[in-house]
Amino acid sequence: MRILTTLASTVVAFAACGGNKNVQTADKPAGATRAQVTGTVFYLERVALPPGATLTVQLADVSIADLPADVIAAETKPITTQVPIPFSLSYDPQRIIPMHGYVVQARIEVEGKLRFINTTSNPVITNGRPTTADIRVSPVSQ
Repeated sequence: MRILTTLASTVVAFAACGGNKNVQTADKPAGATRAQVTGTVFYLERVALPPGATLTVQLADVSIADLPADVIAAETKPITTQVPIPFSLSYDPQRIIPMHGYVVQARIEVEGKLRFINTTSNPVITNGRPTTADIRVSPVSQ
């Protein structure tokens, strides 16, 4: 019994230090609550999107240099309106680490070819940042 108590204490201490982001507690299992990042995607060019255009928006942790961003949430959907195009990303707030930086990224593709992508950072959630973003995307050279 003493070994189990010690083991349980160690697991709780490890989880409190952030050693394992996937540790679940009995009173609040991972994924029990969801949070959202919302906003719009727009561009300044005077051009209409053709049928078949799709929008992909991602919430990503960009804290670790020299590594690909850790995608926390993503949404890909057909575009049925012209700009601004609304989006809503649902994510698990337990995956958010307060000291990390998070951004929202957007891209528009037409028939599988990249047409627009954001070229500036759109920080959200941590460090006093909002949970909304209006993302400007720029055309990609063809």
